[in-house]
Amino acid sequence: MPSTVVASQTPTGDPGGTAVMEKAPERVRKPSPRYKVLLHNDPVNTMEYVVTTLRQVVPLLSEQDAIAVMLEAHNTGVGLVIVCDLEPAEFYSETLKSKGLSSSIEPES
Repeated sequence: MPSTVVASQTPTGDPGGTAVMEKAPERVRKPSPRYKVLLHNDPVNTMEYVVTTLRQVVPLLSEQDAIAVMLEAHNTGVGLVIVCDLEPAEFYSETLKSKGLSSSIEPES
């Protein structure tokens, strides 16, 4: 949205009579809260299945990223899949669950 410039009706402190241009205050948008999509350790499915499923559900993940998430979940109990807005986070988590993987979301901070 372009900022609006408004000319003051009365010159402010300028004896020469020139108008002072004042900038209208700009609106500041708050960024929407972000959510972490978490993958929990899975003792049932193969590592290959987990990596393949992560890549199908979250197309932004490269093969290396999907492997790293799977290994993080395998080694520590939980892996960070992606951080995004609430709606896609819910979609990713629910889709992972529908494919037999354990997933949850939580606020980023």
